[in-house]
Amino acid sequence: MEFQQQYEPGKDPKILEKFTKNLNKEASIGKLEPIIGRDDEINRVIRILSRKTKNNPVLIGEPGVGKTAIVEGLAQRIIKGDVPSNLKNKVIYELDMGALIAGAKFQGEFEERLKAIMNKVKESNGEIILFIDELHLIVGAGKTQGSMDAGNLLKPMLARGELHCIGATTLDEHRLYIEKDAALERRFQKVMVNEPTIEESISILRGLKERFETYHGVKIHDNALVAAVNLSSRYISDRFLPDKAIDLVDEASATIKTEIASVPTELDTLNRKIIQLEIEKAALQKEADQISKGRLADIETELAPLKVKQEKLEAQWNSEKNAIKNLKEVKSQVEKLKKELDLAQLTGDFNRAGEIKYSLLPALEEKLHQEEQMASESHLLKEDVTERDIAKIVGKWTGIPVDRLVEKEKSKLLNLNKILRKRVRGQNEAIEAVADAILRSRSGIKDPDKPIGSFLFLGPTGVGKTEIARSLAYVLFNSEKQMVRLDMSEYMEKHAVSRLIGAPPGYVGYEQGGQLTEAVRRNPYSIVLFDEIEKANPEVLNILLQILDDGRITDGLGKTVDFKNTIIIMTSNIGSEYLLNENNEGVGVKIQKELAKHFKPEFLNRIDNVIVFSALSKEIIKEIVEKELGELTQRIETNKNIRLVFSEAVLEKIITEGYDREFGARPIKRYIQRNIETLIARAIITEEIKEDNSYTIDVDNKELVIKTSTKLN
Repeated sequence: MEFQQQYEPGKDPKILEKFTKNLNKEASIGKLEPIIGRDDEINRVIRILSRKTKNNPVLIGEPGVGKTAIVEGLAQRIIKGDVPSNLKNKVIYELDMGALIAGAKFQGEFEERLKAIMNKVKESNGEIILFIDELHLIVGAGKTQGSMDAGNLLKPMLARGELHCIGATTLDEHRLYIEKDAALERRFQKVMVNEPTIEESISILRGLKERFETYHGVKIHDNALVAAVNLSSRYISDRFLPDKAIDLVDEASATIKTEIASVPTELDTLNRKIIQLEIEKAALQKEADQISKGRLADIETELAPLKVKQEKLEAQWNSEKNAIKNLKEVKSQVEKLKKELDLAQLTGDFNRAGEIKYSLLPALEEKLHQEEQMASESHLLKEDVTERDIAKIVGKWTGIPVDRLVEKEKSKLLNLNKILRKRVRGQNEAIEAVADAILRSRSGIKDPDKPIGSFLFLGPTGVGKTEIARSLAYVLFNSEKQMVRLDMSEYMEKHAVSRLIGAPPGYVGYEQGGQLTEAVRRNPYSIVLFDEIEKANPEVLNILLQILDDGRITDGLGKTVDFKNTIIIMTSNIGSEYLLNENNEGVGVKIQKELAKHFKPEFLNRIDNVIVFSALSKEIIKEIVEKELGELTQRIETNKNIRLVFSEAVLEKIITEGYDREFGARPIKRYIQRNIETLIARAIITEEIKEDNSYTIDVDNKELVIKTSTKLN
């Protein structure tokens, strides 16, 4: 019986190959991305590595700012010889923590592997630099009851300067894991990696542009790179540059790449049309009558030019596809030659370097120029990544419409007043203020650090305050539900603020988030309605101050939630008793005094517009009745194919019996539901009203009656 020999990491000469990655090797074959900028950080790392003791830098920064890229940049510098003489022959190995832990079945096996790697690094006499990405993972790694963790294995060698090590971790994880272990923390020298500025991020993208173009086989315009940085900086607030901008360019390029591989829209439409006609032709060939034969002849006449056009378009599409494919291949060859040229210059193979530089590369670049001209003649396929493509991706990620307005949306925005007036009657001032705010936002001239608009709607009940918010949600998002609605009567206690932004640490529900903050984080482009705002506790209203002023708020978890793309609408009944009086003299002053009693000056001062809704007159009520009856008629005709006509007497009866100045339009709805809808429902069930007929509803002896019917065609 044969026993499998146990693996002993200490005796394995290839242990570094198994559990680490050689960054120098990757840099020499051109696998690493080019590093643009970050010279100060790389130079600081070089200075720390050149120290006698505690020569271990740790890169600390937010996720996505380029910590790993700095180490890759150092590896590239070492390969090029662009480092001080003491670092010239150093080799950077990146520790693979996953491979190190995976398969360590027995206690002590993980530590044995790590110790073997460290000994290998020590034996190199400082020639090997170990790079530990996600440094916090070593604190606690491999720790079981009664055993040491990996962090404690590193400490002695780090302190003596026997282990050259570079770490990388985020600010939060450094605080949570490394700072708790003070002995480990002081053995590393901090190098803070800040988020690059917009200008630096644009430079980084320009440096990566060629790589993306070669990989995706597309042409990226410079305005797309600038848009990626600017739009990601403005609209994607929970991630960091340059990572989020690089992701935008990558996804936009991938979108164009998939479109190139798909059938063009023009050809696809033509193919479907031909298939439809072919099916019809096959069916008609079985018929013997003259009408069918005539239609068959028409189809054949229609099909002939379509098939010719199809062949022509397919040939053009294949030609354009091949041109783009050839361009991609030539770009790859150019990039490959440039890498080979760098390697030849580094290794001192000047014959090969001269051949590439003065013979092979110029010939390929000439070919590339020709292929670019051929590809630029494409009409069916689009191979350019533009500013608009980036804007579309931002829109998909965030739900915020940032791409240029199409004609349909332009007309919708310009006619927003009219669209809202159809749904809400008699409140033109409020409609105009809200419509203008949206117009400013979509045209791109609003203050980028404030919400789209903040409004306080005052007025009696039932005059359309909440209805405007609903109508706006319907017009902008095609759904009344696309609105964050908070009934402030639920926030009458002081502690209810934790329901809005989330409970503080140590309290129940800490990690669940707040009702307001989570809703806006998921839908950053939405309408936020604070209904009956005066019923909320004054302490609760204090959290609205920074939302109205800076368009942001910090939730219970310490994360910033962006309100810059929301419309804030607050409704209140304050001062409604003055508005209901027939005598309207000095109403504005009285309402201002009432507002000052209920709300703090700093709250009122931050609201864009305080709009007073007047009580509804009888003329407006008549319009509302006509609208409600129109909707009812349409509903019954759609569902039951029954047409109803209401006489003028019915309208007068509804206004007389249903209207109450104090309660606005709501009693009208209730009256129609209680008296008219019930009457029609009863008549449908008793079959007094039948489908496919038209009826008139009238008033007879002060009673509602259904009159004669006529058959619908």
